[in-house]
This record gives sequence, C-alpha cells and structure tokens, in this order.
Amino acid sequence: MTGALISLISIFIGIIAANIYGYLKQKYSFGFTGNTLVGVFGSILLIKTFGRLGFDPWSIMNNGDFDAVRLVVNLFMSALGGITLLILAKKLYLHINKP
Repeated sequence: MTGALISLISIFIGIIAANIYGYLKQKYSFGFTGNTLVGVFGSILLIKTFGRLGFDPWSIMNNGDFDAVRLVVNLFMSALGGITLLILAKKLYLHINKP
C-alpha cells in the first residue's frame, strides 16, 4: 500500500461512517450528498489532527514495513471524524435555523 491509497481508504471510511450514522439516526441526517460531504471533511480533519501523533499514512508504511495497528487506529479515527462532524454540523444547523 502507498500513503495515497491509505489516505483514500480512510476518506472513504469517513464517508461510509457518516452515511450509515445518518441513515440510522435520521435526526442527524443531511441526506446522502450532505452526509457524504460532511464525512469527507470530518475524516480529513480528524486524520490530519491525529496524523501529527504518528497515525499518518507514511508512519503506517514505516519505510516499507506495514504497521497494522496504526492502520486500524487511522481507519477508526476517520470513521469517528465523519460521525463527529455530522453531529456537530447538524447541531449548528439547528441552532442557526431556530425559530
């Protein structure tokens, strides 16, 4: 795996997590397109933040050696980022559009 492929997979995991959470919890849903956009930005935001702690794709590759534990943490944080930003965005949307 390359670093770019790991990044794309983690973004895709964020998209899937945000869409599944939006489907299961309808009160946090923005529809398929909105959930997808929020999932992309949420996963990127959290992965960039935790990448500084050693969970970025290039640390996962570790000079040709594959570290599966870091990959699992990366994918989990990506899913968590998509879900967290979906919840925060919906709360902000409801707060702004309060009657």
